[in-house]
Amino acid sequence: MASELRNHDQELFWYQRRLTLAAVLVALCFVLLLGRFVYLQVVKHKHFATLAEANRIDVQPEAPNRGIITDRNGVVLASNYSAYTLELNPQKIPDMEAAIDEIAKIVEISPRDRRRFKRLWDEFRNNDSLPLKSRLTDEEVARVAANRYRLPGVEIKARLFRQYPFGEVASHVIGYIGRISQGEKERIEAQGLTPNYKGSDYIGKVGIELSYERELHGTAGATEVEVDASRRVIRTLSRKPSVTGNNLQLSLDIRLQKIAEEAFGAKRGALVAIDPTTGGVLAFVSKPGYDPNLFVDGIDPQNWDLLNTSIDKPLLNRPLRGTYPPGSTYKPFMALMAQELGVRTAQQTISDPGFFRLGGGHWRDDKVGGHGMVDLVKSIAISCDTYYYQVAAETDIDDWANFMRQFGFGVKTGIDIDGELPGILPDRAWKAKNRPKDPKLHVGDQVSLGIGQGFNTFTPLQLAYATAVLANRGVAFKPHLVQRIQDARSSEYRLTHPSPAYTVPLKNEHIDAVLKGMAGVVTEGTGRTAFLKAKYTSGGKTGTAQVYGLRGGTYIASQVAERLRDHAWYIALAPLDKPTIALVAFVENGGFGAEAAAPIAKKVMDAYFDPALLDAAIKRPIIGNEAIKAASVAAEVRRAR
Repeated sequence: MASELRNHDQELFWYQRRLTLAAVLVALCFVLLLGRFVYLQVVKHKHFATLAEANRIDVQPEAPNRGIITDRNGVVLASNYSAYTLELNPQKIPDMEAAIDEIAKIVEISPRDRRRFKRLWDEFRNNDSLPLKSRLTDEEVARVAANRYRLPGVEIKARLFRQYPFGEVASHVIGYIGRISQGEKERIEAQGLTPNYKGSDYIGKVGIELSYERELHGTAGATEVEVDASRRVIRTLSRKPSVTGNNLQLSLDIRLQKIAEEAFGAKRGALVAIDPTTGGVLAFVSKPGYDPNLFVDGIDPQNWDLLNTSIDKPLLNRPLRGTYPPGSTYKPFMALMAQELGVRTAQQTISDPGFFRLGGGHWRDDKVGGHGMVDLVKSIAISCDTYYYQVAAETDIDDWANFMRQFGFGVKTGIDIDGELPGILPDRAWKAKNRPKDPKLHVGDQVSLGIGQGFNTFTPLQLAYATAVLANRGVAFKPHLVQRIQDARSSEYRLTHPSPAYTVPLKNEHIDAVLKGMAGVVTEGTGRTAFLKAKYTSGGKTGTAQVYGLRGGTYIASQVAERLRDHAWYIALAPLDKPTIALVAFVENGGFGAEAAAPIAKKVMDAYFDPALLDAAIKRPIIGNEAIKAASVAAEVRRAR
């Protein structure tokens, strides 16, 4: 009866409607699928083909070998070697301390390794990998490789390392490399050099390593490989080899450098020796120094603190950044200026009563009762203060400053390492700008300037450069440490400074008078004792620069704190008839120049003229890390107090 009540026509209608709707939906889905297929396979074919190829092909950057640095005779000062490192990826390791403890069960991880890694992690934790232990042995590599399955984020990588075989010797010249910081990454990107640093973790930080970074770095290469889904290499498709960085040959003689550093012993100071005929720097000493090898893997916090907080400032490049009053080493240049500006002739004499008075001012000479009648040559030989008090008082300060700038005083010499300071060569404009409470430069100010005191402050490099220009009779070569650059591709060399920078117009008779006075310093003056048995002719000038005012008292070195004692200077050139070496030796708080600085200059010049002494120096053991030792002792003393 119920079946008779059903409306079959209506049911059939709705069934057909549902069937039609389903067919439409199925057709629509097929259309959509077809459209998507066409879109992916036709419209976006090129895009997805590229992505697929990228998944299949991996481009592995190849960091270039860094260029080698040698001295003038080809002795290697900075080289490369390869070794395996144990590296951790901070992004893949949630608990770093636990991971390191686990690794320590497999290979030895020293406290220094942990400290160094912590410092790197604090600074570079966004990097893909950071070294925990360097220079792994074959056995250590095998142990880690066998346990890698349970050490996620741990990798063994082959790396190139920088090596400085002479340690502290010439450390302030060569500098060191270190990991690329975030700021350096940004600078590299801004300069458009990012592709060339793909795969590179290190960059020059100071010294030659920094200044010649572009020459030393080389050109990055790349290897195109096919990989599977697990990123394992199946085969190599193509390779563009990296190009090694250019090699640098310095003008430095490492034998002379070593002798100079040994001559200082535990003293603080600087020495710069220059070949005046080329501008090449023969020795460049800053004492104390540091071992650049400490920085290659990333210096650990303990050693960094010792170096950075040491009262002796081993990281300070004294020839380049230490500015000090020049003392009496300024007098030969004052004598030359006096002649050139017409203030004095070589034959004119003055009577030295042992003091100089001007207005209400009174300036003493170093000799009570004075030196009697003094001419220009004698004023240099005996270092007569009164003579130069008078010259200073009679010279226009602006003419004076303009003359001295020609010798590099008060301006950067332009040497080829970064960080040079210009020093202070005062004139009227300088006084007005820097002493607003007393802007006028008084004649009384000039009197002290005349003997290398007062506002004068110069770097040892500037004084060495000025001496070289004087030795070369006004022909000035820009001082430089890199003598030649060897192209990595062609192996050809090119000179860095082949010709003079400029010439100071000087009269030969004026130069002769000054050199005669400097020769007198060695034969009968303040430098006589140090150079008594020299086998060569030389000229020189001692200098003692006051560190603090005596306020009318008498200077007794033994009664003055060591850090407040006078600085000691000595400038020299030899051989006297045609100088091939000009140098300055500076001992910080060393006392009298004749006693502290002149003997150091003598040892260096003796070696320069005696090949046997040079050859013997290179055979002696290399200096240890005296800076670290000194800093460690100082830290212990401070803790004890």
